[in-house]
Amino acid sequence: MTRTTKTTYTTSGGGPAPARPLLSTHGLSKEFGGFHAVQGVDLGVAEGTIHALVGPNGAGKTTLFNLLTGFLPASAGRIELAGQDITGLPPERVARLGVARSFQVTSLFPAVTARAHLELALQAGTDLGRRFWRSDRLLARFTGRALELLDEVGLADRAEQPAGSLPYGQKRALELALALALDPRVLLLDEPTAGMGLEDVDRTVALVDRIRAGRTVVLVEHNMSVVGSLADTVTVLQRGRVLVEGPYRTVRSDPRVVEAYLGAGVA
Repeated sequence: MTRTTKTTYTTSGGGPAPARPLLSTHGLSKEFGGFHAVQGVDLGVAEGTIHALVGPNGAGKTTLFNLLTGFLPASAGRIELAGQDITGLPPERVARLGVARSFQVTSLFPAVTARAHLELALQAGTDLGRRFWRSDRLLARFTGRALELLDEVGLADRAEQPAGSLPYGQKRALELALALALDPRVLLLDEPTAGMGLEDVDRTVALVDRIRAGRTVVLVEHNMSVVGSLADTVTVLQRGRVLVEGPYRTVRSDPRVVEAYLGAGVA
């Protein structure tokens, strides 16, 4: 098996040393019956940045996301959040520590309004979320914040609309609002523009750029124009390993990145 050698590009100059990563991995690996989906990944996501994970199909991007959020146990290595070892914690514990994620496939309740989705998500972050029942009176305490979140993602005028009737791009915006309801320190977005037309892609890029203030975002994305528009740092994965890492403009012209993508959509 050919071993991949990682190259890291950094900006030149005599500026201050980079801050300690908010989210990091050390030798992180995941094996499925002899298949190495993620192999010895060292990743450092600086606080307040957008960090993109890219690579061809099968590179290990979604597996890495599932490891970071506790949906998969690691075979080796460790994950740290602000210096705290969170390796092996279940998804709900990881979420409560401040890591929220979206998924590639929308998962909403079609008959439930956008506002009620947010009220339920906000309730889940309290002791009320452990009850098997709810009442309109209890949920009403979350209405104000729910409406603020809907406004933040551009859905203020869709608050009383059932989620099932929303266009696809607005469903993805609602899912982003649900992730924001957890008030995360780190927001992981798994292919937020997948399946979108050009107009929705542009809206989503503007939305992510708008909500990034005060947050740290990790982004898996196939659309390289989206990556170029948003990402401060790009990590390219190939066969489960880190191939290249650095600013988009430098990474996209690396011959190995071009080869990994067979020259499509990168240069």
